[in-house]
Amino acid sequence: MKDVTAELEGDVREQEPEESGKMSFLEHLDELRRRLVRVIAYLAIGFAACFYFSKEIYRFLEVPIKRALPAGTELAFTNPTDPFTLYMKVALVAGIFLTIPLSLYEVWRFIAPALYRKEKRYVVPFMVSSVLLFLGGGAFCYYFVLYQAFYFLINWGSDFTPVIMIKEYLDLTLTMILGFGLVFEMPVVIAFLSLFGLVSAHFLWTKFKYAILLMVGLAAILSPTGDALNLLIWTAPMVVLYVLSIGVAALFGWQRRKKERAAQ
Repeated sequence: MKDVTAELEGDVREQEPEESGKMSFLEHLDELRRRLVRVIAYLAIGFAACFYFSKEIYRFLEVPIKRALPAGTELAFTNPTDPFTLYMKVALVAGIFLTIPLSLYEVWRFIAPALYRKEKRYVVPFMVSSVLLFLGGGAFCYYFVLYQAFYFLINWGSDFTPVIMIKEYLDLTLTMILGFGLVFEMPVVIAFLSLFGLVSAHFLWTKFKYAILLMVGLAAILSPTGDALNLLIWTAPMVVLYVLSIGVAALFGWQRRKKERAAQ
């Protein structure tokens, strides 16, 4: 009797669909709301934690411009509220970087119901690669891009006395750091699109030349300078990431075709 029961239970398990439970449109909206509330809560906690160290963080962020400026030159401000606003922005962006693992986890939890059970095993690679690529993009911008850009701009205006406002400098710096962090997420985005069969390695490869033009145009828009060196610094990592994305798409495409052949 126990053997028959076990056999029946095994048959039921085999017949269980691999697909997650369906959710209505309103349930999706409610799920999205709950995830957004959690992300905002994480950011609020990260902001509060980083605000205490905002001055130290800003001193770290001002290193590239200080290296590019003539010795003894200091950044300036014209509005008495500018320093306080600056430290608020610094704490907010630092809070984003600090809580990015938790925020990306909430993104994954929102997407997960649309995936098959076997596809949910990608949660660890998704989390690790997303965090590392985002932080890596910000680090690449800080250590390799900012100084080169500011050095070029300041030396281009060497006939004048630089009076750089802290607000303009911080806005430009944070935009560039966050921009690189998002650009470096390209392989993860391509992986998801490949997982759902929306793009393929063949498609990405055949559109390579158009992608190069798009990346150069994007670099020209995002880069604070238009010189060839900075365009190369901006474009080169995007090309490398695009090639890596082709490899990721090929891997997911091969796995999808293997699954389809096994199902036939």
